[in-house]
Amino acid sequence: MRLNNSINEYGLVAKLFHWLTFIILLIQIPLGFYLVRLDFSDLRITLDEIHVIGGILVFYLTLFRLIYKFFNKSPRFSPEIFIGQKFISKLNHFALYITILTVTISGIFKKLYNGEKLDFFLFKIRIEDNFDLADKFYQIHILSNYTLIALISLHIFAVIFHKLFFKENILKRMT
Repeated sequence: MRLNNSINEYGLVAKLFHWLTFIILLIQIPLGFYLVRLDFSDLRITLDEIHVIGGILVFYLTLFRLIYKFFNKSPRFSPEIFIGQKFISKLNHFALYITILTVTISGIFKKLYNGEKLDFFLFKIRIEDNFDLADKFYQIHILSNYTLIALISLHIFAVIFHKLFFKENILKRMT
């Protein structure tokens, strides 16, 4: 397996970025919804810390993935794919990146404006609390999570649709 992307397939680095992000989000999204319903307790504090660490990891993975993507172009589309599919694919990927960054950044600012100190592994940040802004970022966090769920669903639906109707295994390029 190649380290970098080829014309037909994603390389190991791109695959690791993709699947690590997916696995963490697969945990993060349900955990976030669970936390909303959980009463304040030691369990909630522990799970919230795990959720914050996961969010920061997703933020870093997405930034590094975008930097990597800038230097290592994605594989070409199959020649059979029409221009509308290419456009929808590129639009969905762009929206996924923007939404993931929106989810993570809004979560970070929600915590910071609640007066909490965040550990970004290399440095720590604490800012003056502002509960109105914390609430606004929380609302953005929730809405962007629903958007992310919709975009991930569309992404998975596209893989299934290609397999069933076009007999094309596009998932193979990322596995």
